[in-house]
Amino acid sequence: MTDLPTVLAQTKEDFLDLGDKDKIQLLIEFAEELPELPAEYQDHPELLEKVEECQSPVYIFVDVTDGLVAVHATAPIQAPTTRGFASILVQGLSGLNVEEALGIPDDFPSTLGLNTLISPLRVRGMTGMLWRMKRQIREKTSA
Repeated sequence: MTDLPTVLAQTKEDFLDLGDKDKIQLLIEFAEELPELPAEYQDHPELLEKVEECQSPVYIFVDVTDGLVAVHATAPIQAPTTRGFASILVQGLSGLNVEEALGIPDDFPSTLGLNTLISPLRVRGMTGMLWRMKRQIREKTSA
């Protein structure tokens, strides 16, 4: 079994320690914490990849510099669940080394205890975000 990086392990623990109502509130808090895109991406949306698995328009971009990952994402304010998922992954993957980021289990989104609260389609969207982030990391480190 793969150990989760500290930030994601803490996030998972936080969700699993809460009741259903509080889990939704925590997800909304994450949505409010999604960092703004850096200016270079705001001016060049063509650099961002659309996450087709998401019902809401979510776009991501991953930088790998000196073996460290930085994840950027945008999601509409009107889609707090999706925005929260994006924020969890942006905060959880950014700052990790490549090996740590690629070692995150693909089913991480389904381990947060949200499956009974959030539609399977939304959980699939978060899984798609993670998959695409990891694919971008692989592409950028194999060149």
